[in-house]
Amino acid sequence: MLKGAAVEQMRCPKCGEEQPKASDCRYCGIIVSRFIDRSRHDGKSPVRSRSVPESGVPYPLIKLLLQLLLLLSLVLMALSLWKKDQMPPVGFYDLSQLQSPRQTKTYMDPFQVEANDITYNIYPEYDYTLHGVVVSYHDSDAWWDVYHHGSWQDFLNIKDLCVIWGRNVSSGVYRDMQFSNTTWTCFASWQDRHTGSRFSMANLSNNHLLASDLAINEAIMSVEVGDHIALKGVLASYSHSDGQFARGTSVVRTDTGNGACETIFIEDFEILSKANEGWRLIYSLSKGGMILALLGLMLLLFLAPVTNRIR
Repeated sequence: MLKGAAVEQMRCPKCGEEQPKASDCRYCGIIVSRFIDRSRHDGKSPVRSRSVPESGVPYPLIKLLLQLLLLLSLVLMALSLWKKDQMPPVGFYDLSQLQSPRQTKTYMDPFQVEANDITYNIYPEYDYTLHGVVVSYHDSDAWWDVYHHGSWQDFLNIKDLCVIWGRNVSSGVYRDMQFSNTTWTCFASWQDRHTGSRFSMANLSNNHLLASDLAINEAIMSVEVGDHIALKGVLASYSHSDGQFARGTSVVRTDTGNGACETIFIEDFEILSKANEGWRLIYSLSKGGMILALLGLMLLLFLAPVTNRIR
């Protein structure tokens, strides 16, 4: 077998590209000898060196892909952040299930439960069943909530859900309104009198959910705006620390103001329809993509070879 002779190589003194030896550079077109003579006359080094990755890893391509991933993730995260909490249309819900809550006499005796090493006394008043659409909520462990876990030492009320049912859903009026929750209150607002006339405050309730079962806790904490939920439990007042903390419950749907919220010890909880699952998945993936891209770009700062050009 015949083998060809090795071709002598050179590096262009201007652009630094390696190539077969010749009188001129096939990349930038300079005549090598003239460029070297001119550089010597000017007192400058004619050689431009560039470090070449010995590993063969295409660092520039990896950096470009990470930058594109970061840009795409930011765009999708911004879009899905806007979309994921929008209320679905009326057709998303099974209106036959979204009837008024059912409240009946209870035969359950007072009982005790523990949460975070605190014993709570529960005083059942009525058996209670509710189907509703979640329009806003408040997590009791929110960093700005200084009452539940702070002043009150209340670790049993894990979440408040503001829900609607009946004509408030079937009319679609909820899509023209704004809802929000604070530490113990749900607010509903509208921009004009016509929208307000279509909405019934008797078909809305703010529910303080008490739960000590781990599986029920996890289900409750996974609830998001727009979800159709079903719960079963007892309307109850409760206390702890020998009555130093005590909280009651509303037993009608027509009251407003302080004390108008339903306090419910949950026995069963289910999310029947999860709203905006696609947008919420996109939000989670885009957030993960953003974190991955940022970590990758930071890692490249340490791993990628630096290109040096000496003029």
